[in-house]
Amino acid sequence: MPLFRFPFAAMASTNVLELWAGDERSARRAADAAVADVRRIEAKYSRYRDDSLTTRINRAAGGDAVPIDAETAALLRYADRCHALSRGRFDVTAGAFRRAWDFRAVPPRLPDDAALVAARTLVDWPAVEWDERTVRLPRRGMEIDFGGIGKEYAADRAATICRGQSIAHGFVNLGGDVRVIGPRPDGAPWRIGIRHPRPSRDHPDETIAGIDLADGALATSGDYERYFVLGGRRYCHIVDARTGQPVSHWQSVSVVAPLCIVAGSCATIAMLLQAGAVDFVERQQVTCLAIAADGSVHGTAGASAPLPA
Repeated sequence: MPLFRFPFAAMASTNVLELWAGDERSARRAADAAVADVRRIEAKYSRYRDDSLTTRINRAAGGDAVPIDAETAALLRYADRCHALSRGRFDVTAGAFRRAWDFRAVPPRLPDDAALVAARTLVDWPAVEWDERTVRLPRRGMEIDFGGIGKEYAADRAATICRGQSIAHGFVNLGGDVRVIGPRPDGAPWRIGIRHPRPSRDHPDETIAGIDLADGALATSGDYERYFVLGGRRYCHIVDARTGQPVSHWQSVSVVAPLCIVAGSCATIAMLLQAGAVDFVERQQVTCLAIAADGSVHGTAGASAPLPA
């Protein structure tokens, strides 16, 4: 049975499906359906699109409630659970902090206190009014951002669609967040590389470890996607919703879980919990590989040696 590879771009990421199938036509049919759904989710929930549901909700902040469907209500329920598990650190209304923190500014600069205070008044998930049919942001300027769970949800959906198309072996990789569809045809696991959070200049794609997966998912949250260094300190885009301040305890946390949305949210919450990360992950009955600010490795995920550069 041959392996077919389908790279594609979506959600501001480079993505790939790798599917074992009896023939290319079957593999392509499954891949086309999965990619179409990833792009559907992007179009529906991207905060960067004027026609998305997320933009419609945010534009209505301080006004009327916006109708939602069962899929959106389920994502809001999950966001509510993440808020509770993180004790308020993970908050899908934290997008307001983007107005204070500019990780692309040249030269880099810290936000002033007034900007952070103004943003904090708009970060308030418990104030959001929602049920199975509608959602309302009570204050003008509030925003919902599904970015912390949307890509991982899309990876799970893509894997489910491929299984529905009779694909039993393969995986979905959305920008490094991976959902395995099943083992290789011989029963061997896939070996998934974990990106080195501080790669060498000569090897920018260096991995720090590899994890074997025959099922389930692997997702990583780290301080290296959007950040700046000022005064010798790194400031990253993962911001504690209670304070508006970036985290600093971990370089990255990778989580292995049954679903990608669980792996991704647990990885982000672990970054936000800082020193309490590994204990939190273990309480969720999943495993992690965490790289501390000093480069030391923590966690119980079954990591093997780094993959070749």
